[in-house]
Amino acid sequence: MHTVKEIAAIAKVSVATVSRALQRPEIVSPETRERIQEVVKRFGYTPNAMARNLRTARTRLIVALLPDITNPFFSEVIRGIEQVAYENGYSVLLGETQSNLVREQAYADMVAARQADGIITMFHRVPAIPMGGRLPLVNACEYVKDSGISSVYVDNVAAAATAIDYLVGLGHRDIAFLAGPSSSPICEDREAGYHLALKRAGIPLDAALTVVGDFSIEAGERAVESLLAQGKSFSALFCSSDEMAMGAMRALTSRGLRIPDDVSVIGFDDIRFSRYTSPPLTTMAQPKNALGREAMTMMIELLADPEEPPRKRVLAAELVVRGSTAPPKALR
Repeated sequence: MHTVKEIAAIAKVSVATVSRALQRPEIVSPETRERIQEVVKRFGYTPNAMARNLRTARTRLIVALLPDITNPFFSEVIRGIEQVAYENGYSVLLGETQSNLVREQAYADMVAARQADGIITMFHRVPAIPMGGRLPLVNACEYVKDSGISSVYVDNVAAAATAIDYLVGLGHRDIAFLAGPSSSPICEDREAGYHLALKRAGIPLDAALTVVGDFSIEAGERAVESLLAQGKSFSALFCSSDEMAMGAMRALTSRGLRIPDDVSVIGFDDIRFSRYTSPPLTTMAQPKNALGREAMTMMIELLADPEEPPRKRVLAAELVVRGSTAPPKALR
């Protein structure tokens, strides 16, 4: 009798790859599949489904936690998670935490009680799961500074720098920044990218041009009102989310400022509604569906082989130019 781990070692592949080859051979490359099947045939390995289920107590249920179900950014991420889950025989339980630690822990307790196999979190905290071995947890969109947790997210420093480089290329030098919550690593990275691009362009940093928000439309409105109340002059505004950009655009137009004639605006995320603003919003597009698909793929691999090393996968964001940006008045 050989175990799946021994079969993997003989075939020189991971345990997760052996599991996929036996359960869903169509998603494994023909060469790898044939090598595994040859080893299985040679050693007469037969997976014992009943023993496997008893040993792992699998529910085939994954909990996906997000902070705010009303935020349209998460809908495409969840769709990606659901697509891969369905393709691999898993179900997804969606949980909105409202950034409440008690709610987060209640969902984490489901895994400890074997009511779910694992958790995909879409925020920067890791709830406590009192279990031995590696936590069945994957982090998506955000990331945690824990080398033991697999995460998938975009390069936020590079993305923010790209947005500012684009504005500088148009001729803007007075560029305001609407940051996200400082407790979030990705928000720290977006601010770092803003600083990096300004420094690269030789533009002195004006701390008064940075206002912190919470990703909401209302935060965007408040930020612009604050900047204008202080008498700050800016020809462009980079926002850490599309929703904040929409709120900022509303506040600017209510003050009689035209977009992009008076102020150019760039958002972040490329949510569906960003192309329907007036004018349509220039933004840094995150690969939302890919973030979800990769997170669920990581979870399946982790459940198939808890000893597989954790990964940090970084995806690229893309600048989508629409009508909310233009060269500053002085250059026109």
